[in-house]
Amino acid sequence: MSASFVHLHVHTQYSLLDGAIRIPDMILRAQDLSMDAVAITDHGAMFGALEFYEKATKAGIKPIVGCEFYMAEHDMLLKGKDAGHNFHLVALAMNKTGYANLMKLASLAQTKGFYRRPRIDWQTLFAHNEGLIILSACLKGELAWRMVQKDEERACLRAKEVQGVFGDRFYLEIQENEIPEQTIANKGLISLAKDLGIGLVATNDCHYLRAEDAYAHEVLLAIQSGKIMSDPTRFHFSTNKLFFRSAEEMAGLFHYCPEAIANTKAIAERCNLELKFDQHYFPAFPVEKGHTLDEDFADACLRGLDKRLEEMAGMQEVDRELEQTYRDRLTHEIDVIQQMGFSGYFLIVADFINWAKNKDIPVGPGRGSGAGSLAAYSMGITDIDPIPYGLIFERFLNIERKSMPDFDVDFCRDRRDEVLDYVRQRYGGDEYVAQIVTYGSMKARAVVRDVGRVLDIPLPEVDKVAKLVPEKVNITLKEALETEPRLREAMKDDKIHELITISLSLEGLSRHKSIHAAGVVIAPRPIVEFLPVCVKSDKAGDEKEILTQYAMSYVEKVGLIKFDFLGLKTLTVIDRALKLIEFDLGLKINLNKIPMDDAKTFALLQQGECLGVFQLESDGMRDLVKRLQPEQFSDLIALVALYRPGPIDSGMVDDFVDTKHGRKEPHYPLPEIKEVLEETYGVIVYQEQVMKISNILAGYSLGDADILRRAMGKKKPEIMEQERGRFMAGAKNCHIPEDQAGYVFDLMAKFAGYGFNKSHSAGYALVAYQTAYLKAHYPAQFLAALLSCDKDSTDKVVKYIQECKRMHIDVLPPDINESFQDFTVINNRVRFGLAAVKNVGGGAIESIVEERKANGEYHSLTDFCARIDATKVNRKVMESLIKAGTFDTLNNHRAQLLTMLDASMERAKVLLRDKLSGQMSLFSLGESPANPMEIAEVEPPQVERWSDLERLTYEKETVGFFLTGHPLEAVQIELEQVVGSSIAALANVRAGQTVRIGGLISQYREHKTKKGDRMAFLVLEDLESSLEVIVFPTLFTSVEHLLISEQPLVFVGTVEQSERGPKLTAEEVRTLTDTMEQCSEQLRISLPTSTIGRNDLISLKELLYHHHGSTPVEIRLHFPRRGEVDIAVFQDMGVRANRELLHEIAKLFGSNSFQLAMKTPITPKRKNGQWQAKEKDAEIAQ
Repeated sequence: MSASFVHLHVHTQYSLLDGAIRIPDMILRAQDLSMDAVAITDHGAMFGALEFYEKATKAGIKPIVGCEFYMAEHDMLLKGKDAGHNFHLVALAMNKTGYANLMKLASLAQTKGFYRRPRIDWQTLFAHNEGLIILSACLKGELAWRMVQKDEERACLRAKEVQGVFGDRFYLEIQENEIPEQTIANKGLISLAKDLGIGLVATNDCHYLRAEDAYAHEVLLAIQSGKIMSDPTRFHFSTNKLFFRSAEEMAGLFHYCPEAIANTKAIAERCNLELKFDQHYFPAFPVEKGHTLDEDFADACLRGLDKRLEEMAGMQEVDRELEQTYRDRLTHEIDVIQQMGFSGYFLIVADFINWAKNKDIPVGPGRGSGAGSLAAYSMGITDIDPIPYGLIFERFLNIERKSMPDFDVDFCRDRRDEVLDYVRQRYGGDEYVAQIVTYGSMKARAVVRDVGRVLDIPLPEVDKVAKLVPEKVNITLKEALETEPRLREAMKDDKIHELITISLSLEGLSRHKSIHAAGVVIAPRPIVEFLPVCVKSDKAGDEKEILTQYAMSYVEKVGLIKFDFLGLKTLTVIDRALKLIEFDLGLKINLNKIPMDDAKTFALLQQGECLGVFQLESDGMRDLVKRLQPEQFSDLIALVALYRPGPIDSGMVDDFVDTKHGRKEPHYPLPEIKEVLEETYGVIVYQEQVMKISNILAGYSLGDADILRRAMGKKKPEIMEQERGRFMAGAKNCHIPEDQAGYVFDLMAKFAGYGFNKSHSAGYALVAYQTAYLKAHYPAQFLAALLSCDKDSTDKVVKYIQECKRMHIDVLPPDINESFQDFTVINNRVRFGLAAVKNVGGGAIESIVEERKANGEYHSLTDFCARIDATKVNRKVMESLIKAGTFDTLNNHRAQLLTMLDASMERAKVLLRDKLSGQMSLFSLGESPANPMEIAEVEPPQVERWSDLERLTYEKETVGFFLTGHPLEAVQIELEQVVGSSIAALANVRAGQTVRIGGLISQYREHKTKKGDRMAFLVLEDLESSLEVIVFPTLFTSVEHLLISEQPLVFVGTVEQSERGPKLTAEEVRTLTDTMEQCSEQLRISLPTSTIGRNDLISLKELLYHHHGSTPVEIRLHFPRRGEVDIAVFQDMGVRANRELLHEIAKLFGSNSFQLAMKTPITPKRKNGQWQAKEKDAEIAQ
């Protein structure tokens, strides 16, 4: 028997950071309570409406789709002090017409009426009233609010006005929630209902599912407002009763008004929304009068193929047989595409891609299965020829498997928005085109951190708990508790127990909306006729981006066609590299015409020099590239497909590599399929190979073979059994022995789960090859392009600068006469761009460069000040430019330039004032405006140059890097001897391992624990990378003086691996000097007898005596072709290991002639509640 009550006012998680009800949980709860209908009424939007409709319908619950609107007191377009109150009002869709009006209202609220909240007004509601039932809402509804304010007269006027429009579709909403004001409102509303003959309805304004969830919901509201729970000013509800009550509870609460309960059922019976999802709505592609989409599509394909064949003939022989192969394949594809009704789709994709290409916007060669279409290649949608690489059209479109085509298109990251703007203009503007929304959720680690902040638990404690959640994609807290005993142990602490319990309640709730990385929809009619829309941001001044309110899967469900516009940084890198090559070398490179068997490119790859090469630059991939030793493009296609967990864990990768190099014989189960497996050395790597094998051995059409491929990927036993029977029957008809057919089927089934889409691999392998080609032939330009694209990432810039140095390419500081905005290349040297200098904005750079182009190079600081626009290039900008070394080539050192800056600026002001007043100096008569003689030079002052450390510190301050050196270069020899690892190498160190590392502290932040103890968070950097270091209170007090010094330090600590890279918990901190003296175990000196004499040994002996100390010395002589001899050194001839000693030895015998062996740091042991580290064979001097 169904319940006698229906919840008509419910806020799910899509009332972002306000509702805490998950839709599946609500449906289950409704079923448990025998409720056969339920409504969803999220604030000002329909974000979850379709998800709710689908899941409720599937569960046998009637879905009532609604929205709680914010009602502007006056006009929805008014803002500021004239806006008035924002009241609430609930609207429910009775039918399809009501649903359509609800979508329009929700869209108008978000796109037109947004002021603090998405609002509509009464006139807008009245204009779209058909098919809607209206409830007067909670205490924030206008009628309830006016009753509490004793304004019964205006409440009555509004009620009459609404009743006049909606008639019996208008209900007054009463609630029982223990809020005193609610009692006043209920009394007034019941009286008003009686006077005007308006129905009453009972609701509970549900914001959470169960009574015990009330506190977690308060925490959610605190997260929304950015407050902590102990803050008395935080926003919170005045009741803890807004949960999903049972029908019995609701009937008991409203015993005095049974009509209000009965009306919930009556309203539910009046709401009968039925939606169908069986149609696709293609955008309208404009065709000329008398033409059809099919004709234009076929014509575009055929003309495109002619052009492609012409290009091909310029690079290879194209005989009649080959040409016919292309034409037959294209005819087949055209026929399938036309039969499936996708001609318009192909024309639209080709339209915006070819527009982009004509505007010189870089477009990717193709990704996904669409790269297997010859029609797409002919029309210019893709740039990879599917025929030579065996790419199959049926993997993309299959007449036997009705599904939408889906081209994922990569555009240059910086210019993707231009293509979107074109599509908007071409297909109807914001009314017809929208980007797709996505909802960020509170994931396991993030929700722990959010809740911890609100509960005011110290950050280090929260961080420690969050890091106990295993690093696994989409792991839940429940899974984490099951798999991580330390997390369960931590929950024995009451504070942590509360943290985890609340986090479990809130985990997975939607936190915010954002723009999907790629998805765009184009509608044939105004988009609000299909789904509601919203905007990207409500911030003043932001350009509004129209978004769907439904997420990706539900956009596709309503039948709108999705297009994927992806911004790929690599295309931007390629574009910049090509422009730099043309600018610097005068060469215009067409990457579509480069040789695909370039020896220099494959040599670079075989050496593993893949830093910056698309898809191949990770450590693991570089290792695989070196193992594989690619020799042809097909090897790169395989690399992209193989470097995934499945193939690596299954042993496929090892088999592939070993067979390629002849260490294993390739295995071809049957000679009929040798040709299919030959390019992958007998290993089934691609999904297309499964399709071809089933086609050859069992007579499958390629369309049926695609269905088999999908079934094998899903591994559902009942489907697999059906497919096995069909395959075996087909193989029998093709005269394949039963046992061999069964073996091959099992082999395909095994590898199908790991098999990769070859079309996608080929597309990305092509981009990988192009980037490798550019790096091999034009390394300076390629690396400059990489630096420009990653200039905001300090770690990447440092990495690429190191790569430049490794490849013997000079990297020069920014220069006032050579630099442009981004990195450039001049005479094979990479020059920093002006945009790298902090405080120097785009306007200032444009002004500097334009003046230089117009009137020549700058000759001095005074000349510069006189010529630039002081409104764009102010003192702060010039100071930053000086500190970064931008004026170094103007013959004054930086200390002089900074000292004379004010005088130069003042002289420029005088000149400008004289010009404006019509006065000219004697010296300027007859001179051109840009002539440096127009202004008298400021004499450079006699000041000392900055020290190396000062110079480098200012470079770091203004550019974020050390440009002309590094403070550690002076101690590089000692540092390399002392540390056991570079910072970069810690990424490969296991968690919990104790290491010794060294460098400079670049960031220092002191923190107080809850007990008031002082500790510190540091960033330590060496010549290549940087690392976060935590210094806890027990160590901090003894090393504080070191942490605030500017000298190189050596840390011993425990490595911790996190999602953001390694961190170090410090156990010891010493200066480099102290580390050398106190932690060295032995000085080993190796001397070649061919280059040293007796005097050298005497000098060494004197040097060792001069630095007498406790570190033992070992001396070994190398005799060419005869071996080595150890020289006995007196036990008392130890040394004090220090910088001076090592440099003197290096001066005598070279820096490779010695090694300072260090004592091994021991993993710390817990003692007396404190961490204590012991050094092997030595006491620790704190």
